[in-house]
Amino acid sequence: MTIKGKHTICTHSGEIKDTQFGGAVSPIFMTSSYPFMDVDIKRYPRYFNTPNQQAVGTKIAALEHAEAAIPFASGMAAVSTTLLAFLNQGDHIILQNEIYGGTFNLIQEEFHKMGIEYSFTDGLEAEDFEEKIKKNTKIIYLETPSNPLLSITDVKAVADVAKKYELLSIIDNTFASPINLTPIDLGVNIVIHSATKYLGGHSDISAGAVASTVENIDIIWNKAKNLGGNLSDFMCYLLERSIKTLGVRVDRHNTNAQFMATYLEQHSAIEKVYYPGLESHPNHNIAKEQMHGFGGMLSFELKDELDAIQFQNKLKLIKPSMSLAGVESTILMPSITSHALLSAAQRDEIGISDNLLRLSVGIEDVKDIITDIEQALTQG
Repeated sequence: MTIKGKHTICTHSGEIKDTQFGGAVSPIFMTSSYPFMDVDIKRYPRYFNTPNQQAVGTKIAALEHAEAAIPFASGMAAVSTTLLAFLNQGDHIILQNEIYGGTFNLIQEEFHKMGIEYSFTDGLEAEDFEEKIKKNTKIIYLETPSNPLLSITDVKAVADVAKKYELLSIIDNTFASPINLTPIDLGVNIVIHSATKYLGGHSDISAGAVASTVENIDIIWNKAKNLGGNLSDFMCYLLERSIKTLGVRVDRHNTNAQFMATYLEQHSAIEKVYYPGLESHPNHNIAKEQMHGFGGMLSFELKDELDAIQFQNKLKLIKPSMSLAGVESTILMPSITSHALLSAAQRDEIGISDNLLRLSVGIEDVKDIITDIEQALTQG
């Protein structure tokens, strides 16, 4: 039977049959030692081919409409391994100017040591990527919606540029999740996730994932087995379990975030709201065309007279937290957390102010989230 529905894929793709007891969920194979005599597959955790590693990879590949996928120990392990699998000394990569702070820091701190050249775009239009192409360019890297300003890049347009110049296109799809965006359908070659976020969704897993063709995954695997960023069987089990509810969770995140963005945009204490589901978003129409939902992430700026730290300290339901995309609502200041490794000038250049707050809207009753924000804004 061919499975096509997103909720059915979440629930059933990649599951391991319990042939011993007939249990309804995938069993955990908690061993690091497998036989090598008279077996077709020589299994070893660092080779990303244990039963639980393969199971969660199959599920993620199905969700991303990819041929194959492998899980990693973190999103940064997935990013770094993938980039280093395709970049060598003397190569060049183009990255959009709004990307996750950890990825930005990886590029700036490590690539020059390896003789890898890089350029950041001046904007997010396809021509901004095209104008940075050099003779030694190998990769175009994008992230949409971006972290933390929720900027939207036209995925198909950028993928078309990559195809035109025979470059590899790679996207960080963490914020959207495969429920809201399937970049491979738009022509992207490789999709990366911090599975710590929506794929895990319960703030209890650190993981990453990469999905692509079998050929590309083989190249990434060859680098991954040397760098050692494999995910343990127990974490794979938890991740596979969590993805079973990904569709229903993300649908709820979408609904709540749209409501919250509309509410915040009309609030007198809020200077600006960043959310692709708002008609005021500069690329709302592109988001509407390429996404199936606008996501659970939004950012907003408090008016200058308000203190962002005091506001967060007054919150009672929403948790000031370093991560995002859990079932609970969380909030943080990018300037001192996700983008703290950037200089103040770099943050100013991409629009990250000290009053900018990133809200990961959870699945709670949205009225309770609003009540918490109201009391934090009005409390003396």
